[in-house]
Amino acid sequence: MKSILIVLFWTILIIQPFEALAQNFGIKAGLNISEMFIEDDDGNLSDDYDSKAGLHFGLIAEYPINENLNFETGLLISQKGFKGSLEETLFGETLKADILFKTLYLDIPLNAKAAHTISNKQVFGIFGPYIAIGLTGEYESEFSYMGESETDNEDINWGNDEDDDLRRLDYGLNAGAGIEINSIQFRVSYSLGLANVSAYRDSGTTMKHRVLSLSVAYMF
Repeated sequence: MKSILIVLFWTILIIQPFEALAQNFGIKAGLNISEMFIEDDDGNLSDDYDSKAGLHFGLIAEYPINENLNFETGLLISQKGFKGSLEETLFGETLKADILFKTLYLDIPLNAKAAHTISNKQVFGIFGPYIAIGLTGEYESEFSYMGESETDNEDINWGNDEDDDLRRLDYGLNAGAGIEINSIQFRVSYSLGLANVSAYRDSGTTMKHRVLSLSVAYMF
């Protein structure tokens, strides 16, 4: 918790001096469809898992560069994760396992936003990096075999040791497009995680976030 508060403090301290330069501030919220790219030395394991729905919300700000180009940043709370199920036959009985992996991140986008006005509507595209800090998380699992079920719910251990679950720092690239009508923005974007967030690195273990987002923002 102490490290989270330090990150939040420095993030706010860095962003505050730029408020006076901002062209627009807005409130943004929407839907995340997230999944995790997972692989090790044996190959790609992502096909064994499914996407998970979540939410994102927070503040965004735009700083003008020229008439058609802005720098866009913000602070967004974002739910990410994945889920999966496995079914096998063992000694003539069905073994079934379900897993749900849930994380909550503070996302800081650093986008270039190119816009063009058509009939009083602003069409725009965005592209740029993002930085994200893991805040909280948990994973749930349920196993059933021979008529018996067992469930487990545990918090995610954040850290860089191999006994931990995930590393807090994530980063990657954003790309998207949208339209603004009467100060209301509608957009779709995709975040490609480039950081290996797995704390366990043996056998080439790699975990990277992938998030498709549908958003609505109101610009002041």
